[in-house]
Amino acid sequence: MILSANQPYFSPFPGLFLKILLSDIFIILDSVQFPRGTTWLTRNRLKYDQGTLWMTIPVWKKGLGLQKINEVMICKEGRWPKKHLASFKNAYENAPYLRDHLIFIEKIFSSEFNKLIEMNLAILRYLMEHLRINTRIVLLSELGIDAKGSRLLIEICRKLKADSFLSQGPAKRYIDADLFRDAGIRLIFFNLPNPIYPQLWGDFIPNLSAFALILNCGPKAPDVLTSKYKELC
Repeated sequence: MILSANQPYFSPFPGLFLKILLSDIFIILDSVQFPRGTTWLTRNRLKYDQGTLWMTIPVWKKGLGLQKINEVMICKEGRWPKKHLASFKNAYENAPYLRDHLIFIEKIFSSEFNKLIEMNLAILRYLMEHLRINTRIVLLSELGIDAKGSRLLIEICRKLKADSFLSQGPAKRYIDADLFRDAGIRLIFFNLPNPIYPQLWGDFIPNLSAFALILNCGPKAPDVLTSKYKELC
């Protein structure tokens, strides 16, 4: 059984969904420390007529010290939800499948979500559904494991009886391969793809939020995602 893990990014890029698809279980690292600096947990990129459109979700950090990801609250002050929604609609008003997803996009920028993890998980599950991915999702906070680094990943594999751990190629420098070997867990590394698909507004930009993929490609999005990895899926 193949297991993989990742922090709960905001509106992730397509490559992360291929990693999820190639896994039997995907672990959301929700109870690790929230990063102090810039992070993909609160922002991602879309595309508009002038190039890249960064979208950031403001969260409460000042005076709160170290927080776990699943403790971080969304800052609801100001007009940013309306501005973000307007920017999103303007960027993709000509996308063939915007109307199919507009209700959910409006939900993202409503007042429904209080915690960042709630928003990010809702987006992740929505995108998985429309990319036809049925991988089992497990939250780290549900497992009762107290470890860090490679040992954390090994203990997760042991807890869920996984014999293989899937990770991106660049993570080799951070993972202790000897610990995995001693634990009898196979490490699988692969390079996340940059699937090419039709985009609005000029030249193709890789690694945008997966919303760009489903808004432009609709029901063809799952095939676009797996086009380079058919033999593995």
